[in-house]
Amino acid sequence: MNQSRLTLCLVLLLGNGAGMLRAAVVFETYSAYHHIQVVDKGGLRTLSFNGSTETQMSLANALTGHFEYTEYFHTPWIWNRDLKQVLMIGLGGGSTQRAYQHYYPTVAVATVEIDPLVVRVARDYFSIGESPTHKIHVADGRVFLRRSTNYYDAILMDAYAENRYGSFLPQHLVTWEFFQIASARLTTNGVLAYNVIGQIHGQRANLLGAMHRTLKAVFPEVYLFPASDSQNVVFVATKSKLKYTPTLVQQRAAWLVQHKRVTLPTFTRRAGAFRTDVPANWSTSPILTDDYAPIEGLLKQSGD
Repeated sequence: MNQSRLTLCLVLLLGNGAGMLRAAVVFETYSAYHHIQVVDKGGLRTLSFNGSTETQMSLANALTGHFEYTEYFHTPWIWNRDLKQVLMIGLGGGSTQRAYQHYYPTVAVATVEIDPLVVRVARDYFSIGESPTHKIHVADGRVFLRRSTNYYDAILMDAYAENRYGSFLPQHLVTWEFFQIASARLTTNGVLAYNVIGQIHGQRANLLGAMHRTLKAVFPEVYLFPASDSQNVVFVATKSKLKYTPTLVQQRAAWLVQHKRVTLPTFTRRAGAFRTDVPANWSTSPILTDDYAPIEGLLKQSGD
């Protein structure tokens, strides 16, 4: 089988009985990291890695159709009203990069993606490209950050890999040592926003507990933004020691919208998802380190 195969409009019949839906696999290939598919169905374009859905995008409007959790990557504005430099580790189909280029055209975004074929797919099928304010670097995220001499107002993390248990966070991107590197490359009011698949109570609660405790070992404050339509939870870890409350978050969000610093239509609603509580198993969760980051074990466990 050809390693890189373009499958033009391969029609798959899905559904049952009279309710048949058509899906078209418009691109398919194998990279060193993923089995990649691009599938069009019901007006949506989906990027799949090894059978899991990574990105959705409306074919009619590339700024819509995305997963809700990606909009929580806009929340760093609440802590820093003057974002200028943003680093994003993980590209996928580029929902966040597209949004930043549209809503904040003066913000310089650097994207780091380890898989060059993902960069090609994002460019060819998801309207992602380079520009004076968006540069793409093919590299490992931790290596790039360690070698970087830049300071970022926000670092956005959405990097997943695959194993026999499904999607998982790369171990070297979740440890105390990695967060020390990230903190050192953030500005005074810098923010780290990290997407994690899990639940505060229930499935993968142990992973969330470990992530929260590890982040709190490096950053003064850690907050949660759980998505309402999926098990994605975006952690926000801040350099600022000021403790934020739901009221303060809503006030700052309203100011940003009023002054048109943020024009994302759903921004105020997303700010309302802000939570200050910690996962119930926080106190018994491990601090993840380069020597001890049992991600697979945490994925197999389920919380209370």
